[in-house]
Amino acid sequence: MLKFMSSLTKSMCWKMVKKTKDTLNQVGMAIYQKPMDNNCYEKRSEDSPPLCKETDDADAAWNVPLQACIPKLPIGPSVRGSKWPEMWPQRLEKTPFWIDGSRVGVYGKPANEDFEADYAHWKRVVSKSYVNGMGIDWSKVRNVMDMRAVYGGFAAALRDQKVWVMNIVPIDSPDTLPIVYERGLFGMYHDWCESFSTYPRTYDLLHADHLFSKLKKRCKLLGVFAEVDRILRPEGKLIVRDNAETISELEGMAKSLRWEVRMTYAKDKEGLLCVQKTTWRPKEIEASM
Repeated sequence: MLKFMSSLTKSMCWKMVKKTKDTLNQVGMAIYQKPMDNNCYEKRSEDSPPLCKETDDADAAWNVPLQACIPKLPIGPSVRGSKWPEMWPQRLEKTPFWIDGSRVGVYGKPANEDFEADYAHWKRVVSKSYVNGMGIDWSKVRNVMDMRAVYGGFAAALRDQKVWVMNIVPIDSPDTLPIVYERGLFGMYHDWCESFSTYPRTYDLLHADHLFSKLKKRCKLLGVFAEVDRILRPEGKLIVRDNAETISELEGMAKSLRWEVRMTYAKDKEGLLCVQKTTWRPKEIEASM
């Protein structure tokens, strides 16, 4: 096995940095370093494992079968991954170098302008509404989830709060998770028509920006809201921004679970809802009716 691993890592151009063995239990450890450029790949005597095809999307990560190939390392001044991101906290606010105006962003503007506008929007909303306008005691908020993160602007706007934010990029949305990572934030993909693996934590606050109205096209909102109820801790809060019709539906579901409606607002067919989960749970008789 050791001989095979040595041969494989050599063919993959990995360099052994350190090799040790525990004197007590004889368990060994080896540390390898991946190459920084493609020179070694191009000089290999055998193309095994082979390099991935040019058409292969190295960033694809949802329901993608594993392939026994090596993706080429990114090169070029404007290619993502070709250089280190900015240091923290500059990387949180600065537009990644590989996002420019040649592509259209999620909201329709050139990608770099889209990113900047999104961050400015969430800084304004968080400062004027979420932190100071909803009566939320942020000292009691630790774990936050943005259920539709897009660029991670909401999480970035919470920088001054002592919170941990999980950014979720829905599988049917544009793949913006690389941008979330580039900003130094946590994140993952998820299909909200399925259950979410929360182990070992629940969340103090969930945030959903125009998520539920999109989900209505694929699955029933009642099931999704039941999942929200499971994820959110008792006395935790849910903030939803969506169209007025969807807000009304969600408010009805929250009331049916005896949640407290902290704020509801609608204007020009757009709405805002803030509800707080209570400690109420249906009794066995109520549940069976």
